[in-house]
Amino acid sequence: MKPLLLVALLGLLASAFARPGSQKVKWCVKSDQELRKCLDLAAAAPAFSCVKKENTLECIIAIKAGEADAITVDGGDIYTAGLNNYDLHPIIAEDYGTDTCYYAVAVAKKNTGFGFRDLRGKKSCHTGLGKSAGWNIPIGSLVTMNVIEWGGIEDKPLEEAVSTFFHASCAPGAARGSKLCELCKGDCSRSQREPYYDYNGAFQCLVEGAGDVAFVKHLTVPESDKPSYELLCKDNTRAPIDNYKVCSLARVPAHAVVTRKDPQLADLIWQSLDQVQTDHSFNLFSSEAYAPAKNLMFKDSTVRLLRVPPNTDSFLYLGANYMSIVHSLKKVFLPSLEQASDDASPAIRWCAVGHAETAKCDTWSISSVSGDTTSIECQSAPTVEECLKKIMRKEADAVAVDGGQVFTAGKCGLVPVMVEQYVQVTSSSYYAVAVVKKGSGVTWDTLKGKKSCHTGIGRTAGWNIPMGLLIVELFLHLFFSSAKFFSSGCAPGAEPNSPFCSLCVGSGKAVGDQAKCKASADEKYYGYAGAFRCLVEGGGDVAFIKHTIVTENSNGKRTALIYWARNLRSSDYQLICPGKGPVEISEYATCNLAQVPAHAVVTRPESHSKVVRILQEQQARFGNTGTDPSFRMFQSENGKNLLFKDSTKCLQEVPLGTTYEQFLGNPYMDAMKAVRHCSETTPDLEKSCTFHTCQQG
Repeated sequence: MKPLLLVALLGLLASAFARPGSQKVKWCVKSDQELRKCLDLAAAAPAFSCVKKENTLECIIAIKAGEADAITVDGGDIYTAGLNNYDLHPIIAEDYGTDTCYYAVAVAKKNTGFGFRDLRGKKSCHTGLGKSAGWNIPIGSLVTMNVIEWGGIEDKPLEEAVSTFFHASCAPGAARGSKLCELCKGDCSRSQREPYYDYNGAFQCLVEGAGDVAFVKHLTVPESDKPSYELLCKDNTRAPIDNYKVCSLARVPAHAVVTRKDPQLADLIWQSLDQVQTDHSFNLFSSEAYAPAKNLMFKDSTVRLLRVPPNTDSFLYLGANYMSIVHSLKKVFLPSLEQASDDASPAIRWCAVGHAETAKCDTWSISSVSGDTTSIECQSAPTVEECLKKIMRKEADAVAVDGGQVFTAGKCGLVPVMVEQYVQVTSSSYYAVAVVKKGSGVTWDTLKGKKSCHTGIGRTAGWNIPMGLLIVELFLHLFFSSAKFFSSGCAPGAEPNSPFCSLCVGSGKAVGDQAKCKASADEKYYGYAGAFRCLVEGGGDVAFIKHTIVTENSNGKRTALIYWARNLRSSDYQLICPGKGPVEISEYATCNLAQVPAHAVVTRPESHSKVVRILQEQQARFGNTGTDPSFRMFQSENGKNLLFKDSTKCLQEVPLGTTYEQFLGNPYMDAMKAVRHCSETTPDLEKSCTFHTCQQG
């Protein structure tokens, strides 16, 4: 028995040490002062331990290797940490009291008589090479404005172009002995060994007369010094220090804590930091005890820390505008942002979701070949969200999505450019309806506790409209985290352990089915036809779909291709709606949940004209009445509603400048606001895109 008892005891000890509460967060620091603060934090909060490295890059490498767990870095280093060779991501952001953004500014002494465009030959003070406010934003602005003439890395290194432009500089992190280190007082490293490093160091470089201009953040200049300094505006004027909102170089995302892509580790780091900032056991945001050093571990101007939405990578955190600036200056480029300009390429890259859509897109691409060029190239992704990310990153150009996804795309800076037209050319909307089996006894008033079939999480007819109505009418938000309004359902895109995945069937594989509850055509119950099939096969009691779906899949239509629809009669199904008993399928105009905008093609704003032009050419060839019968854009041979809805008659241009709010209309926007009260149904992508107020401009 003793060996067994020993084994049991060892097992208990192992379990105890394996508990999250017993694991320490290894914080990476870069100076002796920062190490002192970290050790004091560890004494006050035993959840922390400290690892010292020489610089930020060494910390990033240590975190990748597991030797350390976390460090707070600025935007330029968030970019570096997110590169494939490190693969870290931001999990916690600093909040400076108003939001999680700050302003990058150029500061000069009063009455020195030069503007931002007059900096050639001046002496410059930078927070550090590759840092946001001190390097990426000001140098990126000067290059973009052609004030610094630089032909790219093929011409000469960026640092050489900057050295030629300024008379002398201090840019900690530059090559020692270069002109970019000439004004520095210490070793020109990106560490506290260089007195002119970071915001306060760059400002001190200006104060002591070493430099003529300092590139810092808007909170750097002390209150007592503000009367003696001014901001340099991009229009070559000057402004008082407090006018940073109208005289800045850019708004940029706040500094963030980065770590490995490990959800459990991210939770541990957040819980440990949040505990400290909640119980005030240690002041995370003060470096006063370690003077003259400042901004140790966190910026001293930080008011609190905020959790970054899950699945936010460096691109989503920094935003497309900032990433464009960084990519324009870095020696290491990501291939996806080295693509030729939209006008230079003869094709648009269409994003297909799942295997069936990819197969149709490949056929479209081959059919679109004319001479030695193609008009359509194909990219694929497992979900619509991933397609939207590809479009944001310029890895793809366009995808057709429903209204709920137009909403998410709009929040991420994309725009609707073409809309599907149904029935007749004036119809760019459809009805969202609730369908039940005739004689089931299910009505709108008896839905609670029933089983539901949805086209997908975040989809218009299948989720946003019915859930929005229920939230408003029945206070459904009271049921989301407790009793649950529906007993179970299939809503592809829901979390795998959600009741809304319990009725989904996947692709039909006996084992190892990765398609179950996925928001793609690989899930048999996904989309309009899939949600109706869920009802037909007895999976659910009600299906939330588009008004044409029952008739399109019954009465002998397409039954050769859709075996589950054999022998279906539309007369066996009815519509339910608020304030009415069940009515015939044909009465959708008077018994519906809402009339909603049609599906639309979304793209980046600058790609509007190109996408419209090519799609107009393509539908002239491959539309329902197109000149080339070898391919049909609006027909699906191996599925339903692939790439476009099969009921589409044509695509109509959305006028240039139309916002996603204008396209969706006020009633739909109101429904979306109601649905978004249940934050657990908000897509991760949308949360990431709306986390900062500075990402889109």
